[in-house]
Amino acid sequence: MTADSVRHDLPIDRWRKSSHTAGDGNCVEVAEIPGTSGIAVRDSKNLGVPPARVSRPAWAAFLSAVARGTAPTG
Repeated sequence: MTADSVRHDLPIDRWRKSSHTAGDGNCVEVAEIPGTSGIAVRDSKNLGVPPARVSRPAWAAFLSAVARGTAPTG
């Protein structure tokens, strides 16, 4: 994952919160990056850090691993 070339100013309506958001609103948010085949991932409580850019295949593999309970941690 890299943060280069990911725009900080993606429109708010493009970001989706994780379905596992805590009650305090802190969460992981994702957005499709317009004009690319990438996904941007950010931490909603630390918006000063550029979002990470992930390819669609890598994001799909990550989500699949999470669903199976085999995603890396830490």
